[in-house]
Amino acid sequence: MSERELVVLDSSVGVKWIKPEAGRDQAMQLLADHRDARIRIVVPSHFIHEVVSVAVRRGGPELGGQVWELLAALDLTVVGLDATVARSAFDQCGLLGCSFYDALAPALAERIGATLWSADVRAHARFEGVQVVG
Repeated sequence: MSERELVVLDSSVGVKWIKPEAGRDQAMQLLADHRDARIRIVVPSHFIHEVVSVAVRRGGPELGGQVWELLAALDLTVVGLDATVARSAFDQCGLLGCSFYDALAPALAERIGATLWSADVRAHARFEGVQVVG
């Protein structure tokens, strides 16, 4: 059996799981591909915070709790911030001209040799090999 392709998602993609907006079908397909073991989704830890926060803004604490439970059940690989990821993020800030926060997903993708998927063209368009959702 072959290893699954590693895919890093920026939180802009995860937000599309709960907001009906352009690119939602692509975002949902990534989720289905993960569920069906065609890919392995890896996210920086702030991905969870941001997606749940959007859910709370859209539907209050009840929706936030539901999204939290959904994310927990997805078996995503969640990577915390450590010195290695931070150093890579600082490099990406310079290369992409984005904030440290926006540089975390590309830094993680670079560190693990994964494909970055993002809906944030402003922050990630210059990242080599980025797949744009939307």
